[in-house]
Amino acid sequence: MACVGVFVAYLPVTTVSVSLPALQRALHASTSQLSWVSSSFVLPVAALILTAGAFGDVHGRKKVFQAGLACCALGAAVSLSAGSVRTVWVGQALSGVGSAALLPMTLALTSHAVPGPRERGRFIGLWATSLMGALAVGPLIAGLILDHFAWRWVFLLPIPVSLVVLALSVPLLTDSRAPGSRRLDWPGQLTAALTITALVYGVIEGGAGSFTDTRVMLALSVAAAGAAAFVLAERRSDSPMLDLSLFRSPAFTATTVVILISFLGLIGFFFVLSLYFGMVQQLSTLQAGLRLLMVTLMPILLGGVFGRLSHRVPARVLITGGLLVTSGALLTLTTIDAHTSFGSLAWRLALLGLGLGSAFTSITATAVASVPQHLAGMAAAGNNAFRQVGAALGPAVLGTLLTTEAVDTLPGHLADAGIGGVTGGRIAAAVDTGGLGAVARMDLGAARGRALGALSEAFLDGLHLCLLVSAALMLLAAVLGAVLLRRPHRTPPAAPVPHPRQAAGTAQEPVGR
Repeated sequence: MACVGVFVAYLPVTTVSVSLPALQRALHASTSQLSWVSSSFVLPVAALILTAGAFGDVHGRKKVFQAGLACCALGAAVSLSAGSVRTVWVGQALSGVGSAALLPMTLALTSHAVPGPRERGRFIGLWATSLMGALAVGPLIAGLILDHFAWRWVFLLPIPVSLVVLALSVPLLTDSRAPGSRRLDWPGQLTAALTITALVYGVIEGGAGSFTDTRVMLALSVAAAGAAAFVLAERRSDSPMLDLSLFRSPAFTATTVVILISFLGLIGFFFVLSLYFGMVQQLSTLQAGLRLLMVTLMPILLGGVFGRLSHRVPARVLITGGLLVTSGALLTLTTIDAHTSFGSLAWRLALLGLGLGSAFTSITATAVASVPQHLAGMAAAGNNAFRQVGAALGPAVLGTLLTTEAVDTLPGHLADAGIGGVTGGRIAAAVDTGGLGAVARMDLGAARGRALGALSEAFLDGLHLCLLVSAALMLLAAVLGAVLLRRPHRTPPAAPVPHPRQAAGTAQEPVGR
């Protein structure tokens, strides 16, 4: 049941990602609006995942698990009935709330049901396989649906699956709580949610307009103030949502920074690559899904190999080496164009998946193993939260870079195609107001083919810039991993004796949140 829960939680990540070109055409959405389709799902996950874990510890994990399934079903239903891109945002946000509840609860329920460490490790492996399975089959499911039905039906599958699992969980699932009398950290929760939301809003809207816009500057200022308030709240709390003493461990700090930077580059890459398949190569969603499968399939096929290697090879080598391979794979993709074949793409994407499998297999395990036992659950949840922050920022940052570069280079490509004067001005104005997809909806007569060719070339300029930035982010993450993980792992000394309420609240299974 936990495996189905995490499958439901991660299914929207890739089904929606590869469906973005179809959504853009149907709803006339700009690139910044498409960024919000992705970010409106990831934002609640990043902001609420720590609180969901604490809420389950206090009020019962079964209840939070069931509430997560209900939210996923409701969010999918809202998106399914959407008539505008803003309604899709609402549905995605509700699904994100549900996923924020499901991710920590599925691990916590597994830990409670399987107390033996060795057997628990096997079941957590199945949990991770279900997660990767959702990422792998999501594009294929979306492709099959969009080949025969309208875009909205990609949101159908989570509804019956969530409702069936919800019904089965009533008689079959045993409830559990963390021992002790832990309290919820509302100041930390509110300041974290405010910080993350304001930061992503500022980046997306700044890219769509100007970073000197009053709203954008206010949002970024709120994000900075919220981050300072979060640190202050956590330092003063006797039951913090995220114990800042975790960052005294170089290994935990390294894995947290690495996962944040890596997912910023990775999810941003998936966002722009999906648009490339739809807007430049004019592929169907199923064809795009088959290409993305080359990335997600490698970690599934080689997960067992990397798991065994983690017992023999230092985490520093696996993480840094994997990130270097990932960076190199992204650099090889900077030569793709509108006519790049499946075979030419396949080995590059498979190499990318190989690097990701090596790096990400070890990151969470290293984070948990690097802190005292009573903080292991919080370390896992914190690592996951920073992963989601990176995922929320990725489409915002790289979507902004893509749009900015494409808009800047489009007039030159139009001129090279012999399109100027009034027609060139109309195209530039349409892109400024409606995004890159607006050109396909214009009546350009005989100039249509040349205009779309110029648009593809401008898009490729933006894509290549995004790939270079993603590769640089992976390289930066590799360097940080190599530097911060350079010392042999030592479990840090036990933290000072915590406040009685905090001690009671954290005495739980290591993977309980």
